[in-house]
Amino acid sequence: MAARIDDVARRAGVSTATVSRALRGLPSVAAATRTRVLQAAAELDYIASPSASSLASGHTRTIGLVTPSVSRWFHGHVIEGAERTLRAAGFDVLLHALMLDASMSRASIDPTVLRRRVDGVLVVGLPVSEEELAALEGLGVPLVFVGAGPPGHVRVHMDDVGAARMVVEELVARGHRRIGQVQGTPTHSVPWSPAVERAQGAEAGFAAADTVIDRDDRPVEHGDFSVEGGRAAAARLLDRDPGLTAVYAHSDEMAFGVLAELEDRGVRVPEDMSVVGIDGHDLGGLVGLATMAQDASGQGAVGATLVLEMLAGAAVGPDVLYPVTWVPRRSVAPVRTAAG
Repeated sequence: MAARIDDVARRAGVSTATVSRALRGLPSVAAATRTRVLQAAAELDYIASPSASSLASGHTRTIGLVTPSVSRWFHGHVIEGAERTLRAAGFDVLLHALMLDASMSRASIDPTVLRRRVDGVLVVGLPVSEEELAALEGLGVPLVFVGAGPPGHVRVHMDDVGAARMVVEELVARGHRRIGQVQGTPTHSVPWSPAVERAQGAEAGFAAADTVIDRDDRPVEHGDFSVEGGRAAAARLLDRDPGLTAVYAHSDEMAFGVLAELEDRGVRVPEDMSVVGIDGHDLGGLVGLATMAQDASGQGAVGATLVLEMLAGAAVGPDVLYPVTWVPRRSVAPVRTAAG
């Protein structure tokens, strides 16, 4: 019969909880005790199982992952990076998906789904209300936000303000003066959400070019960060101002919708209209979409690593800011003059 954790505990003269902590290398076990436990485990050919370890330690070895979507590019890539990192460390993932409906509404976070079932929580691309934040904090476990998060909490995210400003600067540098925007959601979102910060960044870029771009030459529509929403927003923009020379969509998925609407209308890209997105979607290269790219999978991996470090008692900094990269593909070009 295979040895059990209580056999090791009796041989070493310690509790099963001490055996579990010693075998997992936790720092709360004295060196002499750890040596005695390891020796007893070797003598008995004991192999720890994840379930036995969890029962002895009081931990679940599971991390909760709260997200509004599993199908959208950013969320899917963050989840993939986080899950890969957690599984490599012997942790499972409990997915709590608050799926968005057609009106972009979602259910509220239910803390009872996570309570006593997880050792930590990753919140992925989800602006939360004050009530939801309080509920998550009330779980009493390490909490990390990826993609968006309230200031003062541990966050892994790109510089949405800076990236959006750089997109506007790239278009202005190419001579574009009538630039429409497809933003994510109306600005009643929480102030630290990507929708709000990308809008702020674009405004900063336009403000810097205020001597050459009039406010009336930069109309805005909202596309809810979806392909369908981007297409509908592009239709409204073009009906409103057919003289636009560029459209900046605040996500690549919305930019795909913009490209589809332009194609249906016979508007050539980039000859008649430049289109730029932001994110770095995998399919961007297939359609030649210029974009400001971020590493979503890497952010998920770092978020998961931070949760594990917090579980081990390490102090972690409040912010990990991921860099972005300008990817100038064929959808963007210098504005054409009447003569050219």
